[in-house]
Amino acid sequence: MDTLLLSRIQFASNISFHILFPTITIALGWVLLFFRWRFARTGQEKWMEAYMFWVKVFALSFALGVVSGITMSFQFGTNWPGFMETVGNVAGPLLAYEVLTAFFLEAVFLGIMLFGARKVAPWLHITATALVAFGTTMSAFWILVLNSWMHTPQGYELRDGVVHATDWWAIIFNPSLPYRLSHMLLASGLTVAFLIAGVAALRRLIGDRSPSSATQLRFGLTLGALLIPAQILMGDLHGLNTLAHQPAKVAAMEGNWETGPNVPLVLFALPDQEARENRFELAIPNGASLILTHDPDGVVPGLNDFVAEDGTILHPPVAPVFWSFRVMVATGMAMLVLSWAGVALMWRRGGPSHLPRLFLMATVPMAFSGWVATLAGWYVTEIGRQPWLVTGVLSTAEAVGPVAAPMVLSTLIAYLVVYALLMAAYIGVIVHLARRAALGKPPTREKPGTDQPIAVPAE
Repeated sequence: MDTLLLSRIQFASNISFHILFPTITIALGWVLLFFRWRFARTGQEKWMEAYMFWVKVFALSFALGVVSGITMSFQFGTNWPGFMETVGNVAGPLLAYEVLTAFFLEAVFLGIMLFGARKVAPWLHITATALVAFGTTMSAFWILVLNSWMHTPQGYELRDGVVHATDWWAIIFNPSLPYRLSHMLLASGLTVAFLIAGVAALRRLIGDRSPSSATQLRFGLTLGALLIPAQILMGDLHGLNTLAHQPAKVAAMEGNWETGPNVPLVLFALPDQEARENRFELAIPNGASLILTHDPDGVVPGLNDFVAEDGTILHPPVAPVFWSFRVMVATGMAMLVLSWAGVALMWRRGGPSHLPRLFLMATVPMAFSGWVATLAGWYVTEIGRQPWLVTGVLSTAEAVGPVAAPMVLSTLIAYLVVYALLMAAYIGVIVHLARRAALGKPPTREKPGTDQPIAVPAE
């Protein structure tokens, strides 16, 4: 493997690890604000218990996100110097805006949010939580502005091979930003919804019958049930936008080789890029045309249109994009089934306290389903942009630095080892917090038909 491929794998590993934690903190900040507001309105301790549990997860996620983000930013200079040399006049200010409008806001009020629940006035603690939540969203906004611009660049001109901004409004509000930002915010909401539901289900299985665990389970399943239809709709709109601006990516997602109408929706296949065909294909007739153009006779682009006369491949690697897309969709369908089934069961059985044990056991492994869907979607987006780093402006090969391949390989191995240890520790801490919360509760049993526990008399 040469320097280019190793550098791509290294950056992919770094950003894959990094994105997991902002995916949690973006939405979790707003969820914490809701918990804190509900406690202020009702005075019910279960809401403060939920806040105090999940604010620990927020703090841990925030810390890992910041550290991995700093490491990732160094790679712009070490592995990808051509990126900043070519588009630094756009990327630099956008990253600076993220620091000025988001990171400082989070840093200033995070301490009050984490440690001030019982020490400052309620209005101040709620305000601090709101500002931190707003800061995480603004951070996502600026990062996705840059990422979207890299996919659909607007508002610039090239002078001697260097990008210069000509219209900052066009740069910020580039054609793919509204769809990419909405898709990511909904993905964060779903990640948090299923994380809360999965951890609450684990606590219930351990024996926690507190009002707080029941409320969190209801909240997570209900939030997931509300957000997943919105995400499916936004995914459709995002796909139409991608079809308009990045047809090669859509062709790879669909595994479609020839441009034409009545293109089937491929459910399963083994794309063979060398032979330019799919093997063992299972497809629904006209499905891709109907989904992408809303017309069964609609024309869908094919991968063979993106091969130069000299044989140079101008489309992304097919198999990774094809399979990542299907993993994302399959995970979304599992979210839809589980959350809607959970809401239906709660409605029929009188609340989360009466959910079957089998359903709770199915909910626990879904705790990190949001991560699976987010990573799969991110791979579709980023691998699907290849061979471009900035579409039509800068190729990935042009941006890579002259670092020796063995050096890149050694640092890649070090990154993977450290990230594996950190991931194991992160999940271990969440499980430990769940067990401690569950086992620290006094024995209780529920009143029939309610979620309210009553104390079990000591024997």
